[in-house]
Amino acid sequence: MLLIASALLLVAAPLLVWSAGLFNARRTPAGAASAPVLPWNGKLILLSALLYTLAFNLTFFIQELFLVLPKALTPGLQPTLFHNNHGWQGEHPLASLFQGTGALATALTGACCALLLSRRTGTRSTAGGLFLFWMAYSGLFMALPQVVIGALSTGSDVGMAMEYLRLGAGAKNAAALLALAVIPPFALWLGQRLLGVAENSAQIASPRARNRFVFQTATLPALMAVALIIPFRIPREPVEVVLLPVLVTVIGIAWIQAGAWRTTTTVAAGSRVGSLVYPLIAVLALLAVFQLLLRPGIRFY
Repeated sequence: MLLIASALLLVAAPLLVWSAGLFNARRTPAGAASAPVLPWNGKLILLSALLYTLAFNLTFFIQELFLVLPKALTPGLQPTLFHNNHGWQGEHPLASLFQGTGALATALTGACCALLLSRRTGTRSTAGGLFLFWMAYSGLFMALPQVVIGALSTGSDVGMAMEYLRLGAGAKNAAALLALAVIPPFALWLGQRLLGVAENSAQIASPRARNRFVFQTATLPALMAVALIIPFRIPREPVEVVLLPVLVTVIGIAWIQAGAWRTTTTVAAGSRVGSLVYPLIAVLALLAVFQLLLRPGIRFY
């Protein structure tokens, strides 16, 4: 049942919403349809790709850190934090429960960034808006699928926590369905916030313009960023290196792009895209931390 529900919500439903958008775009008034097509903003695409790379890996670090910290405070457990995982020695009944604290931490991080994003008013930094957007995105879309996976697999992180809490099949399915149900409205809400980073109203003036803006501001950068995220996760099994960034990216972006055409009252409040130097330095610095400091392992005992 969960697999069918996942396929409907994450594949079929976004396609239906996107199809409705195509139909809506064809009914756009002649004046809006004939509006000049603005050139692609390559700098904006690269900025968004860099910021998603940064946000994804910061969120993953938060997840692993909060998987380690509760164990470090538990007698008998000796956890170690790595760049792409964590491990521990020793035994304690609470170890299984603490496998759920990483997803909880990322969800709370995403919720806090979403709150900050919602409170942005007036003309603001495009880079700042995009960073909050991608932090909110990474936090929630890294956490919500884990609830579904946990209901299907007792060996997963959240699945181990569910087993400790002695959740029955019905409770697990209910939690998974609730997590699935949250994905579309949150993604559509994020898509509306994304439109606010546009520099001028012409970029989001019609369904076609909004589709185009979301594609070059979120969809294309996110797909590009998957390749940039991989160096943070190696060495590890290929499926582990690639699967998580692909899963997190596709689940949310499919809904954000599908709903981009919707009529909105969002005001373009972004500023000109600044230099890419600082985001690039931040990404390279974080990569150095992952590979030089975290990869050998940091013991929390």
